[in-house]
Amino acid sequence: MTEEIKFSIIIPVYNRPDEMKELLDSLSEQTFKDFELVVVEDGSSIKSEELCDTYRDRINISYFFKQNEGPSIGRNYGLARAKGNYYLFFDSDCILPAHYMETIHRELTDNFVDCYGGPDGAMDDFSDFQKAVSYAMTSFFTTGGIRGGKKQVHKFHPRSFNLGFSKAVYEDTGGFPVTTMHPGEDMVFAIEVIKRGFETRLVHEAYVFHKRRISFKKFYKQVFGFGKTRYIISKHYPETFKIFFLFPSLFAIGTIGALVLGIAVHRIFAFPVLLYAFLVFADALTKTKSFAIAIKALAASFVQLFAYGIGFLDAVWKHKVLGKDEFGVFGKGFYE
Repeated sequence: MTEEIKFSIIIPVYNRPDEMKELLDSLSEQTFKDFELVVVEDGSSIKSEELCDTYRDRINISYFFKQNEGPSIGRNYGLARAKGNYYLFFDSDCILPAHYMETIHRELTDNFVDCYGGPDGAMDDFSDFQKAVSYAMTSFFTTGGIRGGKKQVHKFHPRSFNLGFSKAVYEDTGGFPVTTMHPGEDMVFAIEVIKRGFETRLVHEAYVFHKRRISFKKFYKQVFGFGKTRYIISKHYPETFKIFFLFPSLFAIGTIGALVLGIAVHRIFAFPVLLYAFLVFADALTKTKSFAIAIKALAASFVQLFAYGIGFLDAVWKHKVLGKDEFGVFGKGFYE
C-alpha cells in the first residue's frame, strides 16, 4: 500500500451503552490517535448516542442509527459511511489496550497486509467467570487453540471481534455477506477474502480484552451456534473442512459413552474423561493462578466442547437426515 493509512473503526452496537463506555474509554486512551470511529446503532431501544456525544472532544466520532438488521448488515452500513482506507472492527464488549492502534499502525506500515486479525483475552479486573470463559475460548485443550496461540498462521481466518481489512478488500468483496446468519457471517467473509487472493495474518500483539457478559446458558447457546454454522459453511465451502472439526462431536459422544460405561461396567472406562479434566484444570490453574477460576474454566471447557459438538451434530442431522439446507434459512445474498 503506497498511500498513507487512514483508519476507520466501525462498531455495531445493540442495547449496550455500558459496554460501549468501556470501549470508548479505551479508544480515548490510545497512544496513536489518528483514526475515526463510526458507531452504528442497530435499532437499539437503549441508545448510545448521548454517551458517544460525551467523547467528541477526545475521539473523532460519527454516530448513526438504523433499524435492527443484525451485526453483518450494521458493519456494511458503517463501511459505506467510513472515510478511511483501512477498516477495523471490534465487538462492543471489547476493550483495547492503550498501544493497540500504535501497534497495528506500525505493523501495517512495516509489513502491510490486506486483512488481519488479533487474539482476545481477559483483563485482571474481569470476573472469575469471564476469565474462565476466556480460558475456554483460547485454550489448546478446547477449540480455542489458534485464537490465542501462534504468532502467525498461514491462511488465518480473522473473526469480527478483532478484525481489520483494506479498502481493496472492501471494493472486491463489497463487505460482509448480507445475511442474518449469526454467528458465522465473519467466517464466510474470511473465507472469501482468502479465496480472492488476499493475504491474511494473525497479529499476536494486536490483542483485545473480550469482556463477555454471559452466563453458562448463554455461553452454551453461543458456542452451539458456532458448531452449527461450522458444518453449514463447510458444506458450501468444502475446501475449508478440516478433520479436527469433528473432534468436539467425538468428544461429546465419547465422554457420555465413557461415563455410562464407567458407571454401568467398570470405573476404568471413565479414566480418559478424568484424565482430560485433570489436564484442563492443571493448565487453567497454572495460567490463572486461581483455584476458583480453574474450577470454572474446567466447567466452561466442557460446556464449550459439548455445545460446539452438539451444534455440529444438529446441523448434520438436519442436513443429512431431514434434508434441510440451513444456509438458506439463515439468509440470502451470500457471495456467489
